[in-house]
Amino acid sequence: MYNYHTMPRTKKKSKIAWLNLIIGLFLLIAGTASVTVSLFDSRFANRVYPNVFIDGISFGGKTQSQVAQYWNARNKPFPTAQFELKFGSTIATISGSDIDLGYDANLSADQAYLIGRSNNWLTNIRLKFFEKKIDLAPYFRWKQQIVNDTISSLSDSIDIPQQNALFQFKNGRVSAFKPSKDGQKLNQMQTQQRLTDAFRTVAKTGQQFIVILLPVEPVRPTVATDATNTFGIKTLIGEGYSEFEGSIPGRIHNVALAADRLNGILIKPGDVFSFDQAVGDISAATGYESAYIIKDGHTVLGDGGGVCQVSTTLFRAALNAGLPITERHAHDYRVHYYEEGGYKPGLDATVYSPSVDLKFKNDTPGYILIQTKIDLDNLTLTFDLYGTSDDRTAQVSNFKLWDVTPPPPDLYQDDPTLPKGTIKQVDFTAWGAKASFDYLVTRGGQTIENTTFYSNFQPWQAVYLRGTM
Repeated sequence: MYNYHTMPRTKKKSKIAWLNLIIGLFLLIAGTASVTVSLFDSRFANRVYPNVFIDGISFGGKTQSQVAQYWNARNKPFPTAQFELKFGSTIATISGSDIDLGYDANLSADQAYLIGRSNNWLTNIRLKFFEKKIDLAPYFRWKQQIVNDTISSLSDSIDIPQQNALFQFKNGRVSAFKPSKDGQKLNQMQTQQRLTDAFRTVAKTGQQFIVILLPVEPVRPTVATDATNTFGIKTLIGEGYSEFEGSIPGRIHNVALAADRLNGILIKPGDVFSFDQAVGDISAATGYESAYIIKDGHTVLGDGGGVCQVSTTLFRAALNAGLPITERHAHDYRVHYYEEGGYKPGLDATVYSPSVDLKFKNDTPGYILIQTKIDLDNLTLTFDLYGTSDDRTAQVSNFKLWDVTPPPPDLYQDDPTLPKGTIKQVDFTAWGAKASFDYLVTRGGQTIENTTFYSNFQPWQAVYLRGTM
């Protein structure tokens, strides 16, 4: 008689045996792993685990203190490092000590030590035994606010807003004009990056002085000069300048009045500009005041004294623009106003309507616009000539002075407008001389103007007005 339960019991025992074996192996492996981990942790107690690197450098087995010591040693070049940020004459300097530049040694030590020591044991096992290499980036720090403030200050010095053009034409002349101008702007983001790169250069090489060229970008106007008018006025083609410090009030008034009457005048291509015609009548009836003029060899009060300051300044602008001068007359004697600002004798032009005029021709491709800039605080006058450039180049050179003669004795003249006993000097001694300079204008290698201007200055005496009132 068979026992049908014998085989199943045998199989059951076999399964139990296998199960016990598996559990035993698991417990053995777990125990071994636990012992291994325990021994591993014991070996690296208070030390960085062996697969931890910082910036490619192994710190396995090092204590936190040793890691911090290493990075503190790497900080030695930073306090004395100097960084010069430069654009033209604008310069700012930052030192490593100012911004506390360097590695955060303690933070790097803490980060290295904490690898494999989190609250998640599975993550710790993976990091300690299954990650071949954990390479941390060292924490490189500086005081960012100081850097930001320095860059902002540089931006304030460098940035120039663009200027859109303005052109208004009314009653036959330009009533309002403002040429377009490019602006410029410091690229602050690129500046930050260049400075950061310089910091890292010190870290790698120990270099102590680094010049950082600032990235300054042009800012174009949205409305260009030639887009505002149909006269071909595109750019500045010439400029004239003079100074008249020491002028009496009447002379200052007359300079300003005559200069203003030239402001906004347009000269057509091919036309000859006449100063006398453009300024018009110079008399008390047209707003001019009495100021001292030279008449018949004497210094006297007359309407319009000082207008020659205006003609002289415009003469210089026409020369600078390379325009052909068709009429110009020198003064009878050297006037000190026209040699202020470093100008040599002979760069003057006198006018006396209707017989003595200043004339020049517009032989450029477009109209020429005269713009006046007068500074009554500093007593300076500037004429800007705008038009179309044809790439001509003007050169004023080879100044000569000869036959220099001394001034005659001082002259005293009675003046009934001054109180009796008052002595007032109205003219100053001027040495006589002959003067000349060369005027050369070229374009594309070709000479288009080659003229020598001559002046014959008489010796002039000091003149004193003696009150008789």
